[in-house]
Amino acid sequence: MSLGNSSVPDSVPAPTAGRWLQLCAGLLCMVAVANLQYGWTLFVHPLHDKYGWSLSSIQTAFAIFIIAETWLVPFEGWVVDRFGPKYVVAAGGVLVATAWSLNSVADSLFLLYVAAALGGIGAGAVYGTCVGNAVRWFPDRRGLAVGFTVAGFGAGSALSIIPIQDVIAARGYEAAFLWFGLVQGLIVLVTAWALRAPPHGQAAAPAARLLQTPRDFAPTEMLRSRIFWLLYFMFILVYSGGLMATAQIAPIARDFKVADVPVSLLGLTLPALTFAITLDRVMNGVTRPLCGWVSDHIGRENTLFVAFLLEGAGIWALWIYGQDPLLFVILGGLAFFAWGETASLFPTICTDAFGTKYATTNAALLYTAKGVASLLIPLASFWVVETGSWHDVFLAAALFNLLAAFLALAVLKPLRVPSRAPAGEA
Repeated sequence: MSLGNSSVPDSVPAPTAGRWLQLCAGLLCMVAVANLQYGWTLFVHPLHDKYGWSLSSIQTAFAIFIIAETWLVPFEGWVVDRFGPKYVVAAGGVLVATAWSLNSVADSLFLLYVAAALGGIGAGAVYGTCVGNAVRWFPDRRGLAVGFTVAGFGAGSALSIIPIQDVIAARGYEAAFLWFGLVQGLIVLVTAWALRAPPHGQAAAPAARLLQTPRDFAPTEMLRSRIFWLLYFMFILVYSGGLMATAQIAPIARDFKVADVPVSLLGLTLPALTFAITLDRVMNGVTRPLCGWVSDHIGRENTLFVAFLLEGAGIWALWIYGQDPLLFVILGGLAFFAWGETASLFPTICTDAFGTKYATTNAALLYTAKGVASLLIPLASFWVVETGSWHDVFLAAALFNLLAAFLALAVLKPLRVPSRAPAGEA
């Protein structure tokens, strides 16, 4: 039996405190798994220095993590839609702890890849479930709720960047993997028991000012929709550039020769790389609820258009001016600010278009596009080694975002207008 609610709920609203408790529990779980993606860059060079593995081989582990994180989420979403969120998230917590514990002892690429796969499955179980729960509980503020939830994933690692670096410096990357992995997994495991789906009829009424489907589309129906495949293509375009920056920011800083240069900003003085990673995570988190809230008022497609333009400009400016340590920090933050909102808007617009009954599964199917985008990460590393320059990688990422911005207004928005959508189209 599905635990999801219909797109047009009954008149009994959920208690306000109850649904905000669900949102906070999801946020905490997201914070606890954020390091698996956003803290990875801190371990790349220590692994390379110890074992001599090539950077592209090490980054293959990151690609495996993203693939496992995304391509199994539809199955996890199917389980959540039928049995509720708590058991799936609890299992994710166990896998998260196991993955980083394995990383701490991995002395071969094979073991590193196995750990990456386990971590990806665990992180995906947490991410997909918490996003699906948010869109169900808050149809009246869907953009804000999803943005608030995924802000934990975007900014959750900001507070731990310096502690992880300190542990790596003092006790080695192995200790950082082990202890942070165990703590993060335990937080998820404990918090999971607070999660539940809204009982039928206890979600708020949908927002009248936004275009939301009056019925629920099953996953098989959604996969026949042009809107879904357009969103999928746009997701790949935007996420490929963002993931490249997430995984490669440390190597980029070293190639630009700014990694260890002190930078003073906002009353703080830190090495440029440390400052950039911390600011990037904060900006990536702040933009998610902010742009979600904006999209609740001006529309999803308009918000996507502005953000994609900003990200494209930010990525290209980072290439042009990033050799300056201060500008490396500022422009990196700008690029991450523009990129982060995709995490809140894509699942939001997916639920707007296809309904809430199968929201977790449908959003999870769209989320697999992130796995496709991750395949470009090792390719980017290989291309930089071959050419000796990041120019082509930055150029491609900027152009991808400009194309996605055009598609948001010129193609997606007209498809979503009821009077112009073909019969049977979401």
